[in-house]
Parts: sequence; C-alpha cells; structure tokens
Amino acid sequence: MQTNILAVLLGQVRPFRGDDEPSAIGKLPVMDAVAVEPLGLVGDAQADRTVHGGIDKAIHHYPADHYGWWRGQLGDHALLGAPGAFGENISTTGLDESDVCLGDRFRLGTALVEVSQARQPCWKLDHRFGTKGVMAQVVKTRRTGWYYRVLETGQVRAGDTLKLVERPYPEWPLASLFGLLIGGEAKDRPADLRALSDVPVLAETWKVRRAKLAEQYALDL
Repeated sequence: MQTNILAVLLGQVRPFRGDDEPSAIGKLPVMDAVAVEPLGLVGDAQADRTVHGGIDKAIHHYPADHYGWWRGQLGDHALLGAPGAFGENISTTGLDESDVCLGDRFRLGTALVEVSQARQPCWKLDHRFGTKGVMAQVVKTRRTGWYYRVLETGQVRAGDTLKLVERPYPEWPLASLFGLLIGGEAKDRPADLRALSDVPVLAETWKVRRAKLAEQYALDL
C-alpha cells in the first residue's frame, strides 16, 4: 500500500475566535522539503499543546478523498478548494479510515511514522467552516483523519511517497477504533474494549479513554 503525498502543510498560531482563542488550524502548503522531528514537522505550530501536538499527535493526516463528500454537504466552500481545510499536515488520496489501522507504520518521505489514533474533532471545525454540525458529521461518518507519532526522523515534501511498511494490528481499522472509543459503540462491543487493552501503540489519552469506558460498563480492566 502506497500513495504519493499531494501536499505538506504547516501552520502558525493566529487569532481564531477572538484574540484570546488562537489556533494554528490554518495550514498552508509548502513546496520545500520539511524536517520531520519527534514533535512533528519543523515550522508547524499548535496553539494549545494540552490538546494538540505532542508525541502522539505529531503529524495530522486528512484524506483528500473526503473533500468531494464535504462539498456535497457544504457546497462550494472556499476552504474545500485546496488541502488544509481540516488543519491537516499531510494530504493524500487512496487511503482513508476504513483501510488505515492503528499501529500502521509508514515511510513518510525518509521518516518513519506510526498511526497512534484517529483525530477527535472539536468545535474549531464548526467555527472554521462557519457552519454548525461539521464536528458532528465527522463523528457520525468517521471521516476523522488520523495522527502519527514519529519513530525515525527524516524529511518529507509534496510528491514524496507514503508507503506502508508494517501492519501489526490489522484488526483495528481506524473507523472501527473511533466508533468504539468516541462514536458510542463501547457498550455494544465489550470484547473489543477488553482486547484494546493489549494494544500498546494506542495513544496515551485514548488508553485513558478506554479504561474509563471499561469502568463505566463494569468490564474487567
């Protein structure tokens, strides 16, 4: 499994919903090679590192394949005319949440990255698009995008190859994982919730989420 990278995107912290609520969700494409470091792409920023960025959210990938569906929902929105509408760092076609799995390792340019979790959306998507319900549609349709942690540093640029090199957990496609932990399916999938405790590559915050759901539904931890 491999595809070419359509765009590599970086963003800086700017006022978003007033000066007291900044964001770096506005990512713009760059043509030069970008260094890939343990905390993400050099030159990229996050406004609130308590919920964005960090080892488990170093790089955000959102499929360009979803843009056509979003245009059907939102019309000819200006943000959907080019990659970056969802704050992504990496844009490709040919991969989505149904066929990318937790723990997948990809060669991203010369770097090696690992899928750590699906993206959990927040209110900023509604504000960015000027439309209520975008966040809810992300949750409902599982068009979430995903995050990588960086295992080996390197460089990446638009036109480079993204190539799958290892798939240790084929039983955990991201759409299913998101449905279990965020999408309200935990109560009906107790066996999956238990099994997920044995998957060490899950992002730390989602390990906490899994444990809380297991406790909520009185499952063995």
